[in-house]
Parts: sequence; C-alpha cells; structure tokens
Amino acid sequence: MLSSIGIPGLILILVIALVIFGPKKLPEIGKATGETLREFKKSARDLTGDAKDDVTEAKDIIDDKGSNEKK
Repeated sequence: MLSSIGIPGLILILVIALVIFGPKKLPEIGKATGETLREFKKSARDLTGDAKDDVTEAKDIIDDKGSNEKK
C-alpha cells in the first residue's frame, strides 16, 4: 500500500502533518504511534506462537495415538 504513495506523496503527508499538529506535538504523536505498533507486533507474535504451540501439541497427540495402535 505504501509503495504506491512514493517519495513526493510521503513528503506531502509529512508537511501536512507538521502544519496540522505543529513541531512540538509531532514527536509525541510519532512516539505514541511507534509504541502502538510495537505492542501490536508483540501481540501478533504471541498469538501466532500460541497457535503454533496448539498445532504442535495436536500433531504430537495424533502421532502418539498412531504409534499406540501399531503396537
């Protein structure tokens, strides 16, 4: 999505943000945005890790049942 904006479009967005929010508020907004993205990535990583653990556990259960039936 961002690849279609290009450098001139990105510069225009930054200038508009600077005019709207001012030079004092802009770093605070950037920091809050970064913290939000960091927390989102962490939550997504935890969620996918939990799902991978569940899949691994299910595969182990299936493998155990298969090996018990062969005995």
